[in-house]
This record gives sequence, C-alpha cells and structure tokens, in this order.
Amino acid sequence: MSSLKVIILVILSGITTGMGAFIGSALGAVSEEVIAISLSFAAGAMLYVVTGELIPEANKLYKGRISALGNVLGFLIGIIAVRI
Repeated sequence: MSSLKVIILVILSGITTGMGAFIGSALGAVSEEVIAISLSFAAGAMLYVVTGELIPEANKLYKGRISALGNVLGFLIGIIAVRI
C-alpha cells in the first residue's frame, strides 16, 4: 500500500471520529439516558472487537496460558474498578 493511500485513510478515519464526537456531544446534551445507551453500545462494540479479534490473536502469538491469564486478570481488574 502506498504512503499516500495510508495517509488518506488515516485522515478519513480521523474525520469520522470528529464527526462522531460532534454528534455525541449534541446527543449527550439531550439526557443522561441517551448517554447511558450510547456508552452501552460502545462497550458492546469493544467487547466484540476484543473477543473476536484480540484474544484469538494473542493466543495464536503467545501459544500459552499467559494470554489467557492476562485476559482473566483484565476482567477481574475491570470488575474491581467498577465496584470501587
């Protein structure tokens, strides 16, 4: 892939991020329920990416229990952080 194509793709992804932030800011002023719903969708998308892409890739790269241990510790730390 050429450097110019990479730069164009990075700029396009940055534009969509900015547009999403603007829309989120506008909708966030509506109510706290809208914010809660938006955050739940974002959390679901992140869990999808992590479980579908990152965990299998880590297992393939490290071929051992360390990646599974890291995943379990990450979930436990996340639960503890939410409880505090």
